[in-house]
Amino acid sequence: MPANQIRVLFVCLGNICRSPLAEVVVRAVAHERGLQHYHFASAGTGDWHVGGSADPRSSATALEHGLDLSSHRAQQITGAGVGGWDWFVAMDRENRRDLLRMGVTEDRLLLMRQFEEDNPEPDVPDPYYGGPDGFEHAYRMLTANAEKLLDYLESNS
Repeated sequence: MPANQIRVLFVCLGNICRSPLAEVVVRAVAHERGLQHYHFASAGTGDWHVGGSADPRSSATALEHGLDLSSHRAQQITGAGVGGWDWFVAMDRENRRDLLRMGVTEDRLLLMRQFEEDNPEPDVPDPYYGGPDGFEHAYRMLTANAEKLLDYLESNS
């Protein structure tokens, strides 16, 4: 990987639903904008699914929108791994708290929905225990925030 790439890690709980979907959504928007200087990846704060594929409902939602999660393999982020990333994008406040406990500094940590105006709910809800509609809802939230996130990264990296 080129030394000048900005490394961005999307983080959720198990790395099979929200964060892999965020990774491919934001990667696609960055590609459309010609932003080639980013390396995007995703991870979970828990280890339950390490090495496993994305949730089939997340994969199906991605595929419906022309995105591919077939090669995704879940991984876990721990305190030992936080130094290798420029930015962390948490899917919810619990993930954010976990990352802070791992040693991520406030100035490198974002919430995916923090750029929404007049939004009292900063979390991307975890769709794991629900039906397919929750995955579509998460996709729409991620898509609605991808441009704003990239704008922020472009002006702060």
